Amino acid sequence: MPRCRTDCIEKPLSASFGKLGRCVGRNPWWFLVIPLFLSAGLGGGFYFLPQREGSDIEKYFTPNNGPAKTERDFVKKYFPTNDSRAFSSSRLYTEGTYAAFIAVVEERSILQTELFKAIIKLDKEIKTLKYDSFAYADLCAVTAGTCVSSQVLTAINYTASRIEETEFTYPVYNSQFVGSELGGVHLHENGTVRNATALRVFYYLKEDNEAYRLKSLQWLNIFIEEFPKIVQNMSAEELKISYFTSVSRQQEFDGNSKSVIPLFAVTYFLTIFFSVISCQRFDCVRNKFWVAAFGVLSAGLAVLSGFGLLLYCGVPFVITVANAPFLILGLCTQ
Repeated sequence: MPRCRTDCIEKPLSASFGKLGRCVGRNPWWFLVIPLFLSAGLGGGFYFLPQREGSDIEKYFTPNNGPAKTERDFVKKYFPTNDSRAFSSSRLYTEGTYAAFIAVVEERSILQTELFKAIIKLDKEIKTLKYDSFAYADLCAVTAGTCVSSQVLTAINYTASRIEETEFTYPVYNSQFVGSELGGVHLHENGTVRNATALRVFYYLKEDNEAYRLKSLQWLNIFIEEFPKIVQNMSAEELKISYFTSVSRQQEFDGNSKSVIPLFAVTYFLTIFFSVISCQRFDCVRNKFWVAAFGVLSAGLAVLSGFGLLLYCGVPFVITVANAPFLILGLCTQ
């Protein structure tokens, strides 16, 4: 009975690797020097790293053609916004460009005259913040000819003494939704607010064209820089005030990424050290110290060359890619 040949692939591969081994053995310096120069040249792509760093959460961490983005484009096409004339937060197809602060008081109601004096003063100081020559009034989202403002503050006409005599219904007051502004609410039996422990105030900015969007983002940076100083100078110690903006999440992500990157150098060193030492044996026959060392060197050159080439080609560098060298080191050491 004829026997089946099972080395039709293995045999030519083995012969090819044998020829390659003999070639390397006869010309060792070529195979040592050329990869070093090649890696050095390709490693020059890291010069473009600051320009290629990509950290946009939506762009790099969500599917390019996902259903959510497709549906958002549909809404954007048929329900466009007009932040300069008829802004409506319910028509936003993105999170919007905004700043907000939350004032909280414990053990009593925030709807007190002295507390609202501090809140109204804080509101005025926020509205005086400027980016270049652009104040909040120049960049705010507009509806009915005026900047979109807090429904609660508008209801009392920015007069603190009127807060205690105004009977707010909840969550709708005078056909305006105040459920997103008042928190910790307790109601009377007739549906009016008895007390509330928190107030949130939004500051929506224009973003319906690129020029306004960039200016609004710069104003938000000013807000983030100056707001803690304004709160620190406030006299109302009972109020606990925190803030959030539409760019806070992105800024925290960028900050965390930058704080983590220096630690990668330490982890790379420990990984390389462990990879080499774990291959060392007291038996000179079984010792693979130099094999491990050159395996780690090969992995390093591969990372340098591969990442450098991609940066030359304009591929963005996302922070999650920094984990790749750990996987490459493990494979090469094996």
